[in-house]
Amino acid sequence: MADAWAVLMKFKIRWPDLAIVAVPVIYVVAAMELLKEPPITNGVAIPILAASLAPITPLQPTTNLDREKVALGRQLFHDPRLSKNGAVSCASCHNLTAGGADVGARSFGVSGEPTATNTPTVFNSANNVAQFWDGRAATLEEQIDGPLQHPDEMGSTWQQTIGIVSADPTYVDAFFSIYGGPASPERIRDAIAEFERTLVTLDAPFDRFLRGDKTAITAEARRGYERFQTYGCISCHQGRNVGGNIYQRLGIVEPYFGEDEVTPANLGRFNVTGHDADRHVFKVPSLRNVALTAPYFHDGSVETLEQAIAIMGFYQLGRALPQSDIADIAAFLRSLTGQVQEAAWQ
Repeated sequence: MADAWAVLMKFKIRWPDLAIVAVPVIYVVAAMELLKEPPITNGVAIPILAASLAPITPLQPTTNLDREKVALGRQLFHDPRLSKNGAVSCASCHNLTAGGADVGARSFGVSGEPTATNTPTVFNSANNVAQFWDGRAATLEEQIDGPLQHPDEMGSTWQQTIGIVSADPTYVDAFFSIYGGPASPERIRDAIAEFERTLVTLDAPFDRFLRGDKTAITAEARRGYERFQTYGCISCHQGRNVGGNIYQRLGIVEPYFGEDEVTPANLGRFNVTGHDADRHVFKVPSLRNVALTAPYFHDGSVETLEQAIAIMGFYQLGRALPQSDIADIAAFLRSLTGQVQEAAWQ
């Protein structure tokens, strides 16, 4: 327990955060203490935890979803007519063939102007503690209002959206069949969120490794997982999503932002809470499928996975990581790429 408390103090976690941080960190410490005689790979002890004890746990298939809602939500997710000019859909920025995110540092919506932040992946988003980098939406349903109505994204209104959906006989039939009534903001949110809950990426090599297949990942990835733990990356990136479940400051040990970089997008969660302690605090991103979602960070300023690891080591841990460790950690992170579950619901 003392070791767990030392971790909390090192990362300057505030009392209000303890409810969502203390349990994962203490859980990690307790699990590590249960390890007995870890196997040796290239002279490095590699902890292999049972899935029930691991700080990272395998993703599970989503069950108990309504197939008709999923089909309707999929159609709405891909329909550009829901945008102001009929050119942008949810899938335009959350490309399901490119890691569920955008391939650029910023996305471009109906205005032609870049978004303020890098587009987060929609894959596995149902497992996040909240949505958006600053956590301003508590649920998938609540998140939908943001891009739909933002002038630089889809630029629409609920009145316009309902009008378009209500003029399409296919949508009219679907809403009456599923919901027993016409389209409404609540029902559209519900259908799109139901579809997004199918976007779970399963069977990543590392998940197979956690389940006992010691050959599922390379020796480099095994070393990388060990380094990921011993350096302390696991303190923020753990659980099913390997992140996405807590908030943390960007620049814990070394200041990340200069005085000329105090923009709304860089203020992070401060924009939601107004608390000075939340300046530059962001939702810790999930590292699931991170190899597919470059560029990185909230501003899309980092082009490669190796650069992101080095930057995190310096600003979050106060360490200049050796290139060999960076390469191993990158190999581990690449083993977190899974296959999207959505096809099973088609």
